[in-house]
Amino acid sequence: MPNLREVRLRISSIKNIAQVTRALQAVSASNVRKAMQATLHTRPYATKAWQVLTHIAAQPGRDTLHPLLTRREQVNNILVVMVTGDRGLAGAYNSNIVRYALNRFRNSPVPVKYVVVGRKGRDMMLRRRQNIIAEFSNLPPAPTFADVSAIGRLAVDDYLEGIVDEVYLIYTSFINMVRQVPEIRKLLPLELGEESGRVISFGRAERSMAAAYIYEPGQEAILDQIVPRFTALQVYQAIMESLASEHAARMLAMKNATESAVALADVLQLEYNKVRQQSITSEMLDIAGGAEALAHS
Repeated sequence: MPNLREVRLRISSIKNIAQVTRALQAVSASNVRKAMQATLHTRPYATKAWQVLTHIAAQPGRDTLHPLLTRREQVNNILVVMVTGDRGLAGAYNSNIVRYALNRFRNSPVPVKYVVVGRKGRDMMLRRRQNIIAEFSNLPPAPTFADVSAIGRLAVDDYLEGIVDEVYLIYTSFINMVRQVPEIRKLLPLELGEESGRVISFGRAERSMAAAYIYEPGQEAILDQIVPRFTALQVYQAIMESLASEHAARMLAMKNATESAVALADVLQLEYNKVRQQSITSEMLDIAGGAEALAHS
């Protein structure tokens, strides 16, 4: 049985861990609120961009309107943009998204290349010897569109140059504070239709009534600007939603860790009290035995 000093040191260590995890839980709770607000702030622009793009692409001959709307007859290479986190202590958040991506493309008949966002995802994919052509890590805590636009440009350039024939986006969809679900979306060629919700508002696709537009200077000039920008916007929204999911997962993980540490500290405190009681009882028996011996001497 451990002595009193060992138990006391373990209790002190566990209480210190509980303080750290409680602080991390509070920080994550603040960060997830900020991430949710940032995503909501992008909704008006993203919704309008989706309305305009859908209206143009719904015209006859969509495959000839813009190269990013053109479907390839034969798919020879696939590019996957996978969004993970830079840090751990978020439960199974990072491992879930990596496992989801590997399961989704394990039986792919064509080569699959990865663009990984986040250091944790990069390390996991490298250990599994996946083909990573680019990685983006150490993003700001509150990334702007300019911070992540290079990811969308990379996907668009590879598709336009014919290096890849399909581009997929894998990220973690924020459902609520206790549920985050890995999700995959086809980024290029753009899949347009009533059933395809490109603008994501925490799991809900924005819908609106179709409107008649007059475009100046013309559809071609607008498409050259809005299609690549909208593609990058999807990546930005996926990253923001993944950030909210990561902070929520870390908050829940730290909450569970704090509760476990407090419960373990209580168990050790009870063990400490038992050991201390046994020690006091033993000392009292020694004193009583000594007194008894003196009385009969």
